[in-house]
Amino acid sequence: MTEAVATATELVPVLAQHAARVDAEAAFPHESVEALRAAGLFGLLVPAEHGGMGGDLGDLVDVAVLLAGGCLSTAMIWAMHCQQVDAVARHAGERLRGELLPRIAQEGYYLASVTTEPSKGGHLLTASSAIQVEDEDLVVRRSAPIVTGGEHADGFLITMRAGPDAPPNRLSLIHLDRSQTDAKVVRGWNPMGMRATRSVGMELAGTAAGHQVIGEPGGFRQIAVDSMIPAGHLAWASCWLGAARGGLDGLVSLIRSRKQPHNIAVDSDVVRHRLARARIDLELSGSYLLRIRDEVLRRRRTGATLDERSFQTRLDTLKVVCSELTLSAVDRLVQLGGAMNGYQRDAPVPLERHFRDLRSASLNYSNDRLLGAIGTHVLLEGAGRLFTPEDDL
Repeated sequence: MTEAVATATELVPVLAQHAARVDAEAAFPHESVEALRAAGLFGLLVPAEHGGMGGDLGDLVDVAVLLAGGCLSTAMIWAMHCQQVDAVARHAGERLRGELLPRIAQEGYYLASVTTEPSKGGHLLTASSAIQVEDEDLVVRRSAPIVTGGEHADGFLITMRAGPDAPPNRLSLIHLDRSQTDAKVVRGWNPMGMRATRSVGMELAGTAAGHQVIGEPGGFRQIAVDSMIPAGHLAWASCWLGAARGGLDGLVSLIRSRKQPHNIAVDSDVVRHRLARARIDLELSGSYLLRIRDEVLRRRRTGATLDERSFQTRLDTLKVVCSELTLSAVDRLVQLGGAMNGYQRDAPVPLERHFRDLRSASLNYSNDRLLGAIGTHVLLEGAGRLFTPEDDL
């Protein structure tokens, strides 16, 4: 067991303790986030030379699964922060890395992602707003309909067109510290699920120095392909899997306890079949998650490109599969629990909350968009090549 996994295991009860309240209030989970900060987990992906835990995306997967079993909203806030840290660690210049990464490791500096825009929704690789240059400063004015945890972020990573004359697909990624930013909340957050993520609408205005551009100006696509997309899909899938697994384990523990619900008979074939189907959904999700995790780690270890259409299709498939199957598993558990132990908000196992939270998974970077991209690739390649043992070499 790694240090990060041991730490996360200890913190799961803390997250679970506050999960129902922050969900009911649609409130940012301050206590849980502070616990993660104090434990050093905000610096999981910060290299050891900058004071962090020196973890990789495999550690991100392991920790996210655990944390989501306590509170999916908190786990998602943390996981999306880690996605931003990965981009900084891999692509920022030496000066920004030296300034920012130690703060993330030592202070738990929280980075929020600003990639949505009113005119284009969540499409990652385009933008409307452009960076303006005044003297040697970079002027940022940006509207975003969804910024997870934006009210409480210490800094932002923002996608924008590289300049006023740049096309919509030539983007830069720029860091703005909270102290450099006039950040206004322009839309609240009262959703069905994922309520504690506080994914509010914001308007940001500020001025940054040139070294706060991450990667080459106009080169965001490389960062997205190498870092943000694989880290994001792995992180999201892990969080969804962890929440669904927590629901299954919780219901099984209830059935096996002295408080066994009268409507759930352990000798019933229907009960066992529903439990089996839920477990199968999670087995399939988890197996594919680990397969893609291993491929990402192998490609990073060997220096192989991630910018390959077949591999991008597998990443997109991971997101679609896990978003659909984890919701399917919890839906089966709600049906099994029935009106009292599956559908009630105050049931012993929070299946109702898990269901509402996981319903958002297909909307979080829309499955419809990903299925369109996958379908286009199918027209070019057909079924493609299945994984073979050589993929592990």
